Amino acid sequence: MAGTVCASGALSQLIPPSTVLILIGDMMRGVTPASRPGGPVTVSDLFAGAVLPSLLVVGLFFLYVLYKAIFQPATCPPLPAASGEQQGVSFKDVLRDALAPLSLIVAVLGSILGGIATPTESAAVGAAGATLLALISRSLSWRTLKESCLATGHLVAMVYTIMIGAAIFSLVFKGMGGEHLAHEILASVPGSQYGALILVLAIAFVLGFFLDSFEIIFIVIPIFGPPLIALGVDPLLFGVLLAVTLQTSYLTPPFGFAVFYLQGVFKDIDSATAYRGVLPYIFLQALAIAAIMLAPALATWLPAVLY
Repeated sequence: MAGTVCASGALSQLIPPSTVLILIGDMMRGVTPASRPGGPVTVSDLFAGAVLPSLLVVGLFFLYVLYKAIFQPATCPPLPAASGEQQGVSFKDVLRDALAPLSLIVAVLGSILGGIATPTESAAVGAAGATLLALISRSLSWRTLKESCLATGHLVAMVYTIMIGAAIFSLVFKGMGGEHLAHEILASVPGSQYGALILVLAIAFVLGFFLDSFEIIFIVIPIFGPPLIALGVDPLLFGVLLAVTLQTSYLTPPFGFAVFYLQGVFKDIDSATAYRGVLPYIFLQALAIAAIMLAPALATWLPAVLY
């Protein structure tokens, strides 16, 4: 149970419209050459490119849970019935509870993929939709609105602080010839562009053990993005693969944030149990990364069709 909850929660880092994709798109736009067919990679490109990989990861998770439920039913016990009821939660109840968040996702993604709104404008669509849903459910209050504004302000301040620090680091790194050194290292890796891409993704995966996704984005893309693109790696493919890789940073010890959030809700689950539960899902995500590298069209086909 612990692994399923943590892995499902970490999917928000990959499924559009995620803040990770927005930041990757903003950084990729600065390192993608204008001579690229279709122009620099945008947030809309990444949103579209992440749709099929997201479905792939969700499908792998679903098949794993289905396998456990069929062959190891003790690991997937049914929900207990509430007091006074003859049966537990029905599929209708689950569908009703999921309708509101699904409609919000469709509104935000639909406005972007349909060309109605830019990614920046879609944030206003999401905020308005969330406010409307809160109003309909009668949970909108001045206290809720104040807490939402404060949380948004804290997140924006944190992101911009990291961006300023990362920009200074990148300028110093490039000024000291670090970009040329990174290019030489990646060019010497066996396997040409695919070997270099695997190395960069492995570095991002290891950094995910200790750093948050935002810090990794602001460090990895400015340093390794230009050399990878110069070696012939599609920047859109790189951005999507990086997003899938960074999703694991919420699951890997010792700073798996999804595990910490789970323990904050369920005090009886210890860290060892939770980390044992997420290990199969980390392997499934690695399997998804391998599938995307073998079939790059999973990340590049939909953006090419839409844009």
